[in-house]
Parts: sequence; structure tokens; C-alpha cells
Amino acid sequence: MARPEHISEEEWAARVELAALYRLAAQAGWSDIIYTHITARVPGQEDHFLINNFGVLFENMRASDLVKIDHEGNIVEPERAGPVKVNVAGFNIHSAVHMGRPDLNCVIHAHSPYGIAVSAQKDGLLPLSQHAMMFYDAVGYHDYESFASRLDERERIKEDLGNLDVMFLRNHGTLVCGATAGMAYFKAHHLERACHAQLMAMAGGAELNYPDEAVARRTQQRVAQMSPESIDFFWKSSLAMVAAEEHEYAS
Repeated sequence: MARPEHISEEEWAARVELAALYRLAAQAGWSDIIYTHITARVPGQEDHFLINNFGVLFENMRASDLVKIDHEGNIVEPERAGPVKVNVAGFNIHSAVHMGRPDLNCVIHAHSPYGIAVSAQKDGLLPLSQHAMMFYDAVGYHDYESFASRLDERERIKEDLGNLDVMFLRNHGTLVCGATAGMAYFKAHHLERACHAQLMAMAGGAELNYPDEAVARRTQQRVAQMSPESIDFFWKSSLAMVAAEEHEYAS
């Protein structure tokens, strides 16, 4: 499909990248059929972001399926063919980040079993693996308030996230943000591995080994200092996993 005339080249590139991210998330098992979302800010349009057309499966996502909305949840693009719907809870969670953190342009909210399980554990993410230490003392927590359909929860989500970019939604799932789609995916991938490893280690029944705090903190700091080029290299390498579908998601 050629780029529609009403969509700029920059926005179309963001749509293609976001559609690819949806398909990577489907491969990783982060989707919950239709009940999670990934969003991206529209380049050059601070108050507009892209979200999935509610009901389109992650594994089928295309650039043209994404819907441009504002911070109030209004669709802000020319009339489209076919039904268009935006999930209220998805809008609330993601708009809280996009409104409160102009430095974060991509937000991944997942309901993976591993992320949900760790979100339900009182002590949250533990420094039991290299993957987990990448997030040492750099993860927030937001208490469960039922389905995220109330607008006033947005302020509490923003407050609990603070200046972080990774947060567990207690008894619910994970929220991972980044300045780019590649950064968000990089962090979401490693957080998922950390959660999985924690649950397996705890289920093993043996006494757990906790690294020194200084080592854990140094690990997190090294990741925080990674260059944008390193993150981009990881992202582009990951896109190879959906390369065979590019003709689909880039339409």
C-alpha cells in the first residue's frame, strides 16, 4: 500500500515502525488477544499519538490499521473506511505517559504471564539475574485500581512513573517506555527475560543468590549509559524476525 496523501512521510515511517513492534510483541507472547496496546507519539505533533484500532490482532497489525488520536481520545485524521475503535483503558494508561513525559515517545503495556506474576509479588522485581540488574532501583510500581477506565487514574500513573521509564502495574502487567520504539522494545525484551528468570529461580526451591548491591547498581548504570547506536543495532537486528512480513505491516 502506498503512503496515503494525508499522512506525512515522517508519520508513515513511525506507523510502519510501530506496526513492526506490534508484530514483534505478538511473537514474544506479550499480547492479550486485544486487551493490551503499544503507542507512539506522532513525529512533530506532540499532542497526537498512534494506537491500535481496537480489535486488530497484534500479529496482523499494519501501518494503516493504526489510529491517530489526541490526549482526549479523539480520532484526529480524515474519515477512514471500515470501523475504527479506541479502547478506553488503553487510551487512559498510554495518554498518562504521553501527556506527562514529553521525552517518552513509545509506550508498551503488556499482560505477559511472567510480568503479571512479578507484578503480584510484594517485593516486585528482584536482582536475581543480569537481566533484572539492568533495572536495579530503576522500576516504579502503581497499585491496581481495577480496569483503567477512570480518567483521574492518569495523574496517579504519571506520579508513580515519575522520571522512570519502566513500571509494574500491580496485579496487572508491565509498562515500558522509551524515547524510540527501539528503546522501548529493548527494555521490554530484557524485562520479560528478568521476570521469567525470577519465577523459574524461585520455583526451583534452592536458596537464592543475591549479588552485591554495588554490582547490581553498576549493571544498571552501564545499561543507562548505552549509546543510541547500540540500542538501534539491537532494534534493527530484532526487525529481522519479522522481515518476511514487512510487505504486510508496511501497508
